[in-house]
Amino acid sequence: MNFYVLTLFPEMIEDGMKVSIMGRAIEKQLLSITTINIRDFAANRHGKVDDYPYGGGAGMVMQPEPIYQSYLHALKLIREKRGLAADEELTNIRTIYLTPQGRVFKQKMAKEFAKEEDIILLCGHYEGVDERVLELIVTDHISIGDYVLTGGELPAMVVMDSISRLVPGVLNNDDSAETESFSDNTLEYPQYTRPVIFMERTVPEVLLSGHHKNIEHWRKEASLKRTLERRPDLLSGKSY
Repeated sequence: MNFYVLTLFPEMIEDGMKVSIMGRAIEKQLLSITTINIRDFAANRHGKVDDYPYGGGAGMVMQPEPIYQSYLHALKLIREKRGLAADEELTNIRTIYLTPQGRVFKQKMAKEFAKEEDIILLCGHYEGVDERVLELIVTDHISIGDYVLTGGELPAMVVMDSISRLVPGVLNNDDSAETESFSDNTLEYPQYTRPVIFMERTVPEVLLSGHHKNIEHWRKEASLKRTLERRPDLLSGKSY
């Protein structure tokens, strides 16, 4: 899985993704994350990539040309990685724009994206991005929730983290991704570890029994109960 992130703040992506499970996966070459600084493709020496919106209004809008050139650079890197000629056409490269106007990101979507070899992510800023470049390069408009952030870097890291966990070998135990919350439209069952008694609260006896069939039954019931209490919309199918 190879990610290419078009951003104004590459250090934010690099620092955020080089630790913990993601960092180890990068070291093992199970993942690669390449940041491309949009300012490097500005047509002026100051690295200015925004301008006032036509029609008036508050704030600034990111210009199309620097974004488009950074996108072409990402395609160049993908060709090189795949061993393709410079003029060889690339098709079906998923390009994600992180925006509150996009589809809300779900586990089902993470599974879909995890099948890709290369993914480009565009991080917007200011009041948004010139619509023309979005029409030219973006295949998926994705939101991580119904709220507004200062930029697309945090959403990009959320999306990359979620997708990466589904890449074989990234998790120490690949079964973990199949049993976690949302894997089957339910929340994960409660988890316990040592000690058996903590603050007068005891681990459920069935988990100490060693009876695998009873444990599996308890976990399924606990999962359904928790989903019904906290996210009944999942059971109705409305969120998935």
